[in-house]
Amino acid sequence: MCQVIVAATRKFNMDLPENESLLCKATEKSEMRQGNEDLENTPEFSFLNKASIVSASDFTTAGALNPWRLCTTSQVEELKSILRLLPIWATFILFAAVSTQESTVFVEQGIFMNTRLGSLNIPPASLTTFDVLTVIVFTPLYDMIIIPIARQFTGKERGLSHLQRAGIGLFFSIIAMVSAALLEAKRLEVASEEGLVHKNVAVSMSILWQIPQHVLVGIGEVFNQIGMLAFFYDQAPDSTRSLCLALALLTISLGGYVTSIILTITNLVFGWIPDNLNQGHLDRFFWLVSGLCLLNLAVFVYFASRYKYKRSL
Repeated sequence: MCQVIVAATRKFNMDLPENESLLCKATEKSEMRQGNEDLENTPEFSFLNKASIVSASDFTTAGALNPWRLCTTSQVEELKSILRLLPIWATFILFAAVSTQESTVFVEQGIFMNTRLGSLNIPPASLTTFDVLTVIVFTPLYDMIIIPIARQFTGKERGLSHLQRAGIGLFFSIIAMVSAALLEAKRLEVASEEGLVHKNVAVSMSILWQIPQHVLVGIGEVFNQIGMLAFFYDQAPDSTRSLCLALALLTISLGGYVTSIILTITNLVFGWIPDNLNQGHLDRFFWLVSGLCLLNLAVFVYFASRYKYKRSL
């Protein structure tokens, strides 16, 4: 990919030939393209096509080809395919940020709730179990129930396309944040009624009320995470498939950073999340994240509706 960018930049002032057959094709460098598909030239990002313009300076006096001066059209298309995926890829980061909150902000919220269930003490972090159970249960239900129903409406064998499935997961991230915000608003109301606003203690409200938000995140993961991985694997060129899957998994770590950034900024500017959550406004933080998720879904729909699959699904 770097070779394509460098080669195109070096030929910035050169004009593309009207006849595309004059560009460097994969068959001319088959020894560098063994086992990879020969991709058709596309008009998007036309500047990069200049990397395939053949000129005398691309070869040494001995006739050897300089890969930093001349690239095949297939190499160019590989880079283009990744560039086309990046806007959609970026929208998956915020979903990962929502998933990250299960082990961070949700736990903080749970600490200030009643963790007793009879003689049992429920650790707040253990409620992520309901996310895992939801994924285990809902995944086969998706195959047995949702796909046949969706197939009747879409006429597609898979029921939903990869992007449709991922988009539904983004929608569930919004619902999960709304659920968490409503729960926190109720928890603060209970803290006020019990006179605990200025006390750094848990309220009487059961921590089990957190289960719905964990379940909603789990349902979102079944839709979004599986749809995302399938989308990147299916749409990536053969030679960049591993890279695209790595990019998909990179959203998980970036989601953690996004959560940290949002928490830091909101706490510095608004002070919504003090040590004593009974005096804070964690609900406003959840509403902010749900609003960002809604905006993120709108951006996703914009790019997804304009994306052209390289093969029919």
